[in-house]
Amino acid sequence: MVERGVDLGVDIGGLRLRYPTLMGSGCYGSGEEFAAFADLSKVGGIVLKSVTRLPRSGNPMPRLVNTSAGLLNAIGLQNPGIDWYLEHEVEKFAQRPCKIVGSVAGFSVADYAYVCERLAARLEIAAIELNISCPNVASEGETFACDPRLTAEVVRAARGVTKKTLIVKLSPNVTDIAAVAREAEAAGADALAVINTVRGMGIDVERWRPRLGNVAGGLSGPAIRPIAVLAVYEVARAVAIPIVGQGGIETLSDALEFFLAGASAVGIGTANFTDPRIPERIADGLAEYLAKRGLRSISEIVGKANLGFASAHEYEGDAG
Repeated sequence: MVERGVDLGVDIGGLRLRYPTLMGSGCYGSGEEFAAFADLSKVGGIVLKSVTRLPRSGNPMPRLVNTSAGLLNAIGLQNPGIDWYLEHEVEKFAQRPCKIVGSVAGFSVADYAYVCERLAARLEIAAIELNISCPNVASEGETFACDPRLTAEVVRAARGVTKKTLIVKLSPNVTDIAAVAREAEAAGADALAVINTVRGMGIDVERWRPRLGNVAGGLSGPAIRPIAVLAVYEVARAVAIPIVGQGGIETLSDALEFFLAGASAVGIGTANFTDPRIPERIADGLAEYLAKRGLRSISEIVGKANLGFASAHEYEGDAG
């Protein structure tokens, strides 16, 4: 989308977005919940809440805990399962004025392949996010993104059932996120979402017990932004595929950090709960920021603060 003489469109592994913003899974519903407050045509796309093979009731209450610089959640992948989802939900996504990205979760490689194939077959779904890194379910739900070998197995299985863009969401709860990223890329990922929430917990000091019913959950919001920026910086030096940088983005300046670190687009999650118009303001701010510098596209600032970015992406320039 061209605004102020600047092209804000980006290509994320074959997924063409008019704006470089994706709304985080579980943070924007399917868009209709926010349509009364925000212009959905001014966001690049919406990542739907993760769906699994079978219905899940989710974790025990309470599931949300506010912190001084973010939000702890332990929803537990509550969803109606892929059968109900396809019958009752997916058709209405065709009405959205932006791209719709389906999010797939599972507890085995076969689960991911099964749900991915069925969801990606729908025309309403433009791309698939593989949520291999949800930190608030039982341990089997987080080992995929914490193990490069298992990450590769899931990505290969998903790649085998669809040609649509695969965005693999990585976990920050690892020793070497770049190693996981390289395995995902080699297995067929088209893009990476960096990062998911950071494991954390809160304790009720009056009742002497964990504040979340699941004890631990995922921390999102501004507290994790420096962690996410570093992860994007490291992953961008290790892979050549596009990155969706996410984690605590609330302002134009926040988003710019991710672009300069090496992200080609940004994901906005928790901030939408306090202000649904943040994505639109960030897009407007990006156009102004680039125009003032005589730049015409987002690609002109991607990785410019990352000393290792150019060498990791050399072949892109050669191919052009």
